[in-house]
Amino acid sequence: MTTETTTEQTKSGETTQEKDLVTRLADAGEEALHRLTELPGGQRALNAVNDLRTRVDDLAKKVRGIDALEERVSKLEQDVASLKKAKASARATSSKTS
Repeated sequence: MTTETTTEQTKSGETTQEKDLVTRLADAGEEALHRLTELPGGQRALNAVNDLRTRVDDLAKKVRGIDALEERVSKLEQDVASLKKAKASARATSSKTS
């Protein structure tokens, strides 16, 4: 029974340590951002990074739409190919009957 209690305490202790580590990393990241804004040109660098993130998000949205467009183009190509075959068949039949 003592082993089970120790194992449970270790698991909860590890979880606490992980949370502390994540919290410490988050705090360090926030502190680094604050320091960066205090540097000359730091605010401009942060604005550039934010603009870049926005542009990448927009680009990702557009790229997601490419698959649907490729499917539409493929279907249209098949439709055009079938129309060409039908037109060629109609010409061949009309020239034989003339």
